[in-house]
Amino acid sequence: MVRQIRKSSRGRTPQGAPNPVDVHVGNRIRLRRTLLGLSQDRLATLLGLTFQQVQKYERGMNRVGASRLWDISKVLETPIGFFFEDMDKSVANQSPRMFTLPEEEINFLEEEEETYTVDPMQKKETLELVKAYYKIPNRKAARHLFDLIIAMSKSANNYSHDDEE
Repeated sequence: MVRQIRKSSRGRTPQGAPNPVDVHVGNRIRLRRTLLGLSQDRLATLLGLTFQQVQKYERGMNRVGASRLWDISKVLETPIGFFFEDMDKSVANQSPRMFTLPEEEINFLEEEEETYTVDPMQKKETLELVKAYYKIPNRKAARHLFDLIIAMSKSANNYSHDDEE
């Protein structure tokens, strides 16, 4: 009798695809790495890995273990929570445990779900804005832009979404 060897499905969807949570974490690693201006090769060197391993983490093909995520957060100078921010509920509901829980347990978990407020300093939009601001070569113009944004934010109380367009 020939015994068939099956690859472990831990962390994968029932169809065998990378888990969407792992893909999300990988996307956040890539986002933070690029915002810091690091190449995959440089990040790999700082972590003691090959660039191919970093590539697999960023694509969600390989899961990031807790100790590795700790190292990544230190090298990328961000809290571990950053890697889970902005995760859609549909993605969160595809964590490995959700595929094995009975339906009534899943319903209970959805009812008890906490809402997290995202720190605006960790949002992609904020980081891109700051990065673009510091790339402005004319620092006097950059300062005027800064002053304009501050003035607009102070008058935000008088602005409504109906005023758009």
